[in-house]
Amino acid sequence: MKFIIPLLMLVGFVFSCGNASEENQKQTPTNDASIIFGDKNYNFPTLSPPAKEQAVRWGVLEDFLAEAQNANGNNYQDLRNRSERLKEYADSLFSNVPDTLNTKPIHSRLMVLKTRSALLFQASHQATIDSLKVQQSLEEMNGAVKNLIVQLNEKFQKDKIDFTRKEDEENELKKQQRYKDSIINLELQDKKNKKV
Repeated sequence: MKFIIPLLMLVGFVFSCGNASEENQKQTPTNDASIIFGDKNYNFPTLSPPAKEQAVRWGVLEDFLAEAQNANGNNYQDLRNRSERLKEYADSLFSNVPDTLNTKPIHSRLMVLKTRSALLFQASHQATIDSLKVQQSLEEMNGAVKNLIVQLNEKFQKDKIDFTRKEDEENELKKQQRYKDSIINLELQDKKNKKV
């Protein structure tokens, strides 16, 4: 009888430890490759021709846009890898802005883009996958990319309008100067004719 109680306690202890290890195994997260994040058919706005030309000169932008497009429609592991590259590209974009694009609106869009890519990186590199948070981060990053593209297009459109306006003003001033010169010439001719 003395041995039955310690023996029952020992058996109970062994079974309770066995159950705890089974529970720990059930809680270990699995990286489910079947979950697809983003929409594979998602398209960003197109860059206007002058903005495309600038993107070619600013090589990191072209790489970033391609990587952002390819980040949509991927499984967790691919998105995780792409988020690392997106974060690196966003850091590079933010620190190497060409002088022609170094305006406050573009700078602020780049800051948002850098933040969104860092949040996507953070959400995709957590120990436990929160698929809703990862999906939301990807959608917010897509929005930031879209806003940057729209801002770049608007900047070049504004530059074109300003250039046209300046050119029109210069042509108008030249026209006015020619008119003044012709009036002066006519007055001089008139004075010469009166003297003769």
